[in-house]
Amino acid sequence: MKGGGERCWWGRRGPSPELLLNLLLCLAPLGLLGEETRQLFEFDSTNITTSEPLGKPYSPYSLAEFSWNNISDSLDPATLSATFRGHPTKDPSRTFANGSLTFRVQAFSRSGRPAQPPRLLHTADTSQLQVALAGASRGNRSLFRLEVVMLGQSPSCPSMQEQHSIDDEYAPAVFQLDQLLWDPHSSGFMQWRPVAFSQQQGNRESAMPCHASALEPTLPYLVPQSPIVRAFFGTQNNFCAFNLTFGAPTGPGYWDQQYLSWSMLLGVGTPPVDALSPLILGIMAVALVAPGLMLLGGGMFLLLGRKQHLEYQSIN
Repeated sequence: MKGGGERCWWGRRGPSPELLLNLLLCLAPLGLLGEETRQLFEFDSTNITTSEPLGKPYSPYSLAEFSWNNISDSLDPATLSATFRGHPTKDPSRTFANGSLTFRVQAFSRSGRPAQPPRLLHTADTSQLQVALAGASRGNRSLFRLEVVMLGQSPSCPSMQEQHSIDDEYAPAVFQLDQLLWDPHSSGFMQWRPVAFSQQQGNRESAMPCHASALEPTLPYLVPQSPIVRAFFGTQNNFCAFNLTFGAPTGPGYWDQQYLSWSMLLGVGTPPVDALSPLILGIMAVALVAPGLMLLGGGMFLLLGRKQHLEYQSIN
């Protein structure tokens, strides 16, 4: 994702949901799929060592060498979404014989939250990208890592921030929100929660950690240069890369159902800010008010008891 310059300056108003979806559809085959998400790594976590904390690595998959489905088959104007489903063009071990890697992009016409966790708050200026891997692994306990390359005109990499909250109603047991912020001129951002899921119906039991590494500059010649990305973003760009690692050697993992999914938001303008949910506000209100009511009730009880004692008269 990139902003800034005359090529993608939105002015004071963000692009419409339809325009955001069209941009994602144009850039996804050779941008999001060939450059921004560049490689998929797989590790065998059955034999962890100090030098290999994730286990022995398999040879990585280059997403530039994947074959993708016809987008017309999955384009849904009603939900402003489309799904790219791919597999390696060369798969001698037939690892992807019954599996696939999918990227589902969706734009939004108004603010809200998806039905499935992590239920990130979105606005009309954002789009969601969901990554899912299903039915493909070369080991019994495989861990996966996705390399993400960001491009921009700023000489420095986007800043990565962590936001913490006491509210986990929308993403149970997840109290953190990670985001990347571009420079003020581009007003771009990327948001996600550090959690992935090992089942299609994400829940607390299938949640697994998602760890993001620090952003590091990378050399342009190490990144595939697609004509579409060059036409839209120009040639004077700086590249930064980071890795997303899904799961841990213990706990829920891809091996449960040969499935993992993770989602993020991409947008322009000011990132959405989560307010405390009604449930948490209710709990806080009860926690703050209940002690006061108990003290008030206890005081009244003591006062009434003392009054009755003073009004007592002996029958003698």
